[in-house]
Amino acid sequence: MTATDPRWLDEHGDEIDEDHRGLVYDIRTLVDRRRALGIFGGIGLTSLLAACSAGPASPSASPTSSSTSSATATPTPSSGAGAEASAPLDEVPDETGGPYPADGSNGVNVLDDSGIVRSDIRSSFGSSTTVAEGVPLEIALTVRDAATGSALVGAGVYLWHCDRAGDYSLYSQGAANENYLRGVQATDESGTVRFTSIYPACYSGRWPHIHFEVYSDVDNAVASGPIVKTSQIALPEEANALVYATAGYERSVQNMTRTSLSGDNVFGDDGGIHQIASMSGSVAAGYTAALTIGV
Repeated sequence: MTATDPRWLDEHGDEIDEDHRGLVYDIRTLVDRRRALGIFGGIGLTSLLAACSAGPASPSASPTSSSTSSATATPTPSSGAGAEASAPLDEVPDETGGPYPADGSNGVNVLDDSGIVRSDIRSSFGSSTTVAEGVPLEIALTVRDAATGSALVGAGVYLWHCDRAGDYSLYSQGAANENYLRGVQATDESGTVRFTSIYPACYSGRWPHIHFEVYSDVDNAVASGPIVKTSQIALPEEANALVYATAGYERSVQNMTRTSLSGDNVFGDDGGIHQIASMSGSVAAGYTAALTIGV
């Protein structure tokens, strides 16, 4: 008589009935009886038995090493407008440069003037040094390849907007002898340019906005070379209301009551979904308007 395997004896030394020996016993018995039929060919028997017999995982098991591998393989995005790209993005819509671009397409050309390449665009340069007044605004525009999401490093960005009274330098009667609130910069390693400026007005017929042109590089920008993208930044309603409640923006308050983002002749077709800036800051400390665009 074959001795009973000690694994199948209870604490009193009595043999455990086969029906109560558990899943491991059942599988081993099944294998012995039907191995010739190959019924476990696709199951991975060794793994199944190991899974049935294994105890709880130790604290130093695979989850720790797995998360470490993921952290190493996936770059950590940086914060702000220059965050690492991970996927393609929508291309920003092409928009009109308007009647006051000063890029040579409608009269005067400021792009070939010495001094146009700068980050602080609040003052005029050349024969005038007038400084445009208003609530401080930093404009952070990040330029990316829409197809890949990659930052476009070294691209030339020409940016301009109206002053607190709604006038455009070089064109409007009140600012015809000024060239403030216009400037050109090259994007940095994150594809970003930052301009120091003032919050523009809301003038009759338009939602508050900022114009920009993107060129392949600064050399092409100052030479009025081929334009890669012409578009506009829309400023958010909440910040507009707070800024226009301050001194100097009185006309903007009235103009805002007669316009809307959806009714604007530039942003109205899609509500400016790809052009509304993210806003941070305050009236007292100044605002930052940030926008990432695909070109």
